[in-house]
Amino acid sequence: MTSQTAEYALRAVVWLASQPDQALTTRQISETTKVPADYLSKVLQALARTGLVHSIPGRGGGFRLARAPKRISVLDVINAVDDTQRIRRCPLGLPSHGTNLCPLHRRLDDAMAMVEQAFATSTIAELLAESSTSAPLCEKKSVVTVELVTESAKAPRTRSVRVVARNKKPGSPR
Repeated sequence: MTSQTAEYALRAVVWLASQPDQALTTRQISETTKVPADYLSKVLQALARTGLVHSIPGRGGGFRLARAPKRISVLDVINAVDDTQRIRRCPLGLPSHGTNLCPLHRRLDDAMAMVEQAFATSTIAELLAESSTSAPLCEKKSVVTVELVTESAKAPRTRSVRVVARNKKPGSPR
């Protein structure tokens, strides 16, 4: 019911909402959300044009949400990149039907209206707050600090290394 572009936009917005203290580059967002960087760049530009994200130029720049996640609905994100499709006139172009939809097309439009309402009343903040074993639209990461101890003739040295581990599905490679 939503386009691939809308899915990509939702992934990007959810990820930006989950990282509120930093501007993220297109590359950083792309790697986490599994959206092709070139296409994501166009999606982020559309989100910026509609005022959902801010583009911060220069070194240390990137993208941030322009509004609080509780003030952004799923429908806002979808409409920023793709119009929701409703059936206003007979899709077959039958002059006798006009705006008086037949039972089939009326039911299809009613279903689309319910989906649109569900998207309008769901915020990005709600998606992030919802309890789940899966992070919304993104892989969960775990950070582990490992201490490496090396011994030399002079003195032992300890060095901490930060390792990011991605949770994977059982049976998947790597």
